[in-house]
Amino acid sequence: MTEILSLLSATLGVSVALFLGLWLMSLKIGEPSFVDAFWAFGMVVVAITAYFAVDGLHERQLLLTALCVIWGLRLGFHLLTRWRREGPDNRYARMMKSVKEKRGWSYARASLLFVFLPQAFLMWMVALPVQLGQVADAPPLGWLAAMGAGLAVFGIVFESLADAQLERFKDDPANEGKVMDKGLWAWTRHPNYFGDACTWWGIWLVAAETAPGLLAVIGPIFLTFTLTRWSGAPLLEAGMARSRAGYAEYVERTSGFIPWPPKRRG
Repeated sequence: MTEILSLLSATLGVSVALFLGLWLMSLKIGEPSFVDAFWAFGMVVVAITAYFAVDGLHERQLLLTALCVIWGLRLGFHLLTRWRREGPDNRYARMMKSVKEKRGWSYARASLLFVFLPQAFLMWMVALPVQLGQVADAPPLGWLAAMGAGLAVFGIVFESLADAQLERFKDDPANEGKVMDKGLWAWTRHPNYFGDACTWWGIWLVAAETAPGLLAVIGPIFLTFTLTRWSGAPLLEAGMARSRAGYAEYVERTSGFIPWPPKRRG
């Protein structure tokens, strides 16, 4: 228990320090939406910190860390590139405006207390499987870890393909204002989120072969909740409904999360 508490304290401290640094960077540019990319990068930092902080089963530590690093670097660079190309995320702009108007707070205070500090903690919580799964030195990797690794790799590939399809769609000027409903996006309105969830449920399965890792289930549960019910799909779909003609019809025929054949048009 002492080792677990020491690990979690260290990784939480690293997470807070990282996001405080990002907050200081945001003060220079006056907007916080680049923080999304650093959810992914931050989990990579947490995974590597845990790898060097504990002395668990090396094979499991290496597998968990590798899966997290591959997922996090790919997604982090994708989101950072998108932010640099497209500029601020309107979701954050609306949130900052609402907080400043209702509370009269400065940007510095509002962004620290409503964006960076909460996200430091939430990111750390989602990453619990890659932390707690590295603690125990037994049992050896088994069939559950194999299933988890397979699911995580599937999620990374699925999410990467979905992002690539969407980028190609958006690069074509003829698609301006249209709804992306091709490829994986014809089977689920959020294939990138589905891939994200698969990755972290897979990482949890690898960790769940150990008692501490089993308790880390709160991580993928919260991630799935936030993607499907909180700050992911609901906010994104609200904006798409306002800005994309035909989005209501797309919603009618396309699964909201789990891939499923689209309904035939009547």
